[in-house]
Amino acid sequence: MKKIGLISDTHSFFDQKLVDFLSDVDEIWHAGDIGDIATADTIAAFKPLRAVCGNIDNHTVRISYHPSMLFECEDVKVMMTHIGGYPDHYPMAIREAIEKYRPTLFVCGHSHILKVIYDHKYELLHINPGAAGIYGFHKVRTAVRFVIDGNNIRDLEVGEWSR
Repeated sequence: MKKIGLISDTHSFFDQKLVDFLSDVDEIWHAGDIGDIATADTIAAFKPLRAVCGNIDNHTVRISYHPSMLFECEDVKVMMTHIGGYPDHYPMAIREAIEKYRPTLFVCGHSHILKVIYDHKYELLHINPGAAGIYGFHKVRTAVRFVIDGNNIRDLEVGEWSR
């Protein structure tokens, strides 16, 4: 069993509210737009970090973090990228990757809009944790935490904070 903290679009911002919300997780996944390598290093010093780079991330972040990841957590196949769309609105390259790799969980960021949707067509759970940072058009900062137990994704919780 693993407790996962999921964030995106920190844009160089990682504060005590996020630390408190993520204090009980086993690892943090970051779905891009980290902001800078110092922010990634801060998060990685706090908890084990899996991350992808996003469209605002500079070359230093891109050297350390790739645009997408495929990995397994427990018995769940995970695909994570920054710009991923959402069910029935995936970009062609994302749709092709989903069809090829058949993840159980698809994670993306970019939109700054929290979405948790079961995609019946591809039989996967789609999660976009929204934006954890203070930069962007969003009015509410969000993050997600959940448990992966074998092949079961459960106990999803949303954290919300004003910008």
